[in-house]
Amino acid sequence: MERNAFFDNAKVLLIFLVVFGHMIQPFVDGSRGMNTLYTWIYTFHMPAFILLAGFFAKGSGNINYILNLMKKLLLPYIIFQLLYSGYYLMIGKSGWQTGLFHPHWSLWFLFSLFSWHLLLYWFKKIPAGASVSLAVVIGLVVGYFGEIGHTFSLSRTFVFFPFFLIGYLITEKQMMSIRSKSVRIGSVAVMTALAAAIYYLPEINTGWLLASKSYGDLGMAEYGMFARLLVYLTAAIMVVSVLTWIPKTEYRLTSLGTRTLYVYLLHGFIIQFFRQADMFVINNLFDLVGLAALSAVIVLVLSSRPILGIWQPLIEGKASIMKEAYSQKTNKNQHA
Repeated sequence: MERNAFFDNAKVLLIFLVVFGHMIQPFVDGSRGMNTLYTWIYTFHMPAFILLAGFFAKGSGNINYILNLMKKLLLPYIIFQLLYSGYYLMIGKSGWQTGLFHPHWSLWFLFSLFSWHLLLYWFKKIPAGASVSLAVVIGLVVGYFGEIGHTFSLSRTFVFFPFFLIGYLITEKQMMSIRSKSVRIGSVAVMTALAAAIYYLPEINTGWLLASKSYGDLGMAEYGMFARLLVYLTAAIMVVSVLTWIPKTEYRLTSLGTRTLYVYLLHGFIIQFFRQADMFVINNLFDLVGLAALSAVIVLVLSSRPILGIWQPLIEGKASIMKEAYSQKTNKNQHA
């Protein structure tokens, strides 16, 4: 099947927002404008990323499929958990000695992605409407259990699973149908209204969007499920509102959408160094634009062929890029 450029374009935008969101996070406190931008991005960027991951999931569930997933997701998780522990120790960041199954920072996604594939094996056997409803109910209920938190990425696994499941169930035709003119017009109103609400309403605890804490920890022990349901609805509407603007045209940068895992796993080394060194400030719009440009550069560099070649053995467990480069160099020397 020919690859639809829409999906890669969407992944390029979303991985940029992941990097940019992490870049501006230290400057959120004390600035209503920065808090609005950060919160607005976090209402949709991970749900959208997870939806796209679900769309490409196979969900076969046989033993070879599971073993391949372990190699593809759990092995890089363990490697990078150890690498980040050592790196945090080196740069003087606290929390470096965390346990193996208490994911560092953004590594939760690998563990959750593996778990979503396992859950899919059972949920795909249930009628679509019932399976999504059940996934949402589970996501609402787990917030009442304080034991279900960051360890093993359990909270995020259950809370974000509905988006992965919907991504798996939706067809390409249905995905493309959201790109209509009427949806685009409505999306502008939705995105603007949400930004205004975030700006003018009382400050939202972003823990609701990160999905790693219980309702008790978020200060709403009794009625937390209603708040999470509102978060679900907001995320769903925002995902549609953003994806409706993603072009189907293939551009020079479109191919970067196939390399987002590299950016996701590696950008933390750069961002955490910047944070520890306290290298940046945001005092005006130019500072913000500068950080956006730097985020774009990080995405470009970490998606580059040399970086892929260096890190491919640890991320994919193979060295085909290095072998290809070596072969080309050998052939070039032979014909020189």
